[in-house]
Amino acid sequence: MPRLRQAGREAGNPYADRIFTLLFGERDPISQPGTATGTPGNWWTVFNIVPDAFRHTTEGFQFYRSPERNIDPKLRELGQTRAGYVVGSQFVFSQHCKASRDAGLTEEQVQAIPHWSVAGCFSDIERAVLAYTDALVLQRGRVPDGVFAVLKAHLSDEEILELTYITCTYMMHAVMSRALRLEYDDVDDRIVEVPAPGDGSQDVMAMVDTEEDD
Repeated sequence: MPRLRQAGREAGNPYADRIFTLLFGERDPISQPGTATGTPGNWWTVFNIVPDAFRHTTEGFQFYRSPERNIDPKLRELGQTRAGYVVGSQFVFSQHCKASRDAGLTEEQVQAIPHWSVAGCFSDIERAVLAYTDALVLQRGRVPDGVFAVLKAHLSDEEILELTYITCTYMMHAVMSRALRLEYDDVDDRIVEVPAPGDGSQDVMAMVDTEEDD
């Protein structure tokens, strides 16, 4: 379950109610969850506890999908999908693998996003977008001049700004999804102590403390 409470139609948010109808039909989004893409849909019900946040987020989705955007949807989806992967969000990565196909990426390209640096199926600009995404997400914006030079050689300033904004937005979505355990990110952390036999109190490396020198 998400770490925060959920709010459905009982919250009386007309804007959210319209989205709920699109996603869930006439079902109650909390007691009868499930969207057409297979997700529970609790991203929407959790965000609905703050109606302004719900609207702001939804309008952000409308922004990046608007026909007014300059950035090629394929490049946009490379940034979004790679951001989900490197943050470790199953939800963002999984959803945008699907969106990447719809945007025109090949199956080979979608499957190669996790290991893009050794894949031969991307063009120079696609590789630059993936490298840029890694610099944004993993290096917090520390972008090598060489990467930016390739972006500038292929894209307008407007396209680069849109790509940057959308990719960073999806880094945020991925982080929030994990933190709040939303959708496919409602999983236990696998990095835990594994009990040792017996009382499990011994430091495994204590054996070297008594090792005699030859």
